[in-house]
Amino acid sequence: PCGTGQDCKDPNPSPGSTGDYTCTCTGTSIVVTGGPATCTKDECKATPAPCGTGQTCKDPNTAASSLHDFTCTCDSDNSIKKVDGPATCAKDECTAKPCGTGQDCKDPNPSPSSTGDYTCTCTGTSIVVTGGPATCTNDECKATPAPCGTGQTCNDPNTAA
Repeated sequence: PCGTGQDCKDPNPSPGSTGDYTCTCTGTSIVVTGGPATCTKDECKATPAPCGTGQTCKDPNTAASSLHDFTCTCDSDNSIKKVDGPATCAKDECTAKPCGTGQDCKDPNPSPSSTGDYTCTCTGTSIVVTGGPATCTNDECKATPAPCGTGQTCNDPNTAA
């Protein structure tokens, strides 16, 4: 008399005792006497949580018979989703343009849990700073070939890039 995914118990199996059976949803405390229980299972409330850090879980059908239909959506980009497991979220810190003008940005690990590891490199130089903008200089006197002739002293009063 109970539905799928339910345990049926009859506390008094004598012929005169009817309607006293209980239906218990398997693995829950949901119990109904004398008829089937309405069992629910929100997969998003599982421990540990089925989605990774920085993700939102949504279970569209919490019927106990409906499993593996939850969706994990990345908080950083809600177009990245996965059904029945954690999504692979990426967070390229360079999209926020943290480096200054004339600098190249590279994020070696776009995982949402990896922050501050991007590098700013002054274009055309070996000046590199991790986790923030670099202070770029452009001393024209150090150019190759040298801008001043032999026996001349070069002085660049403005080395700002």
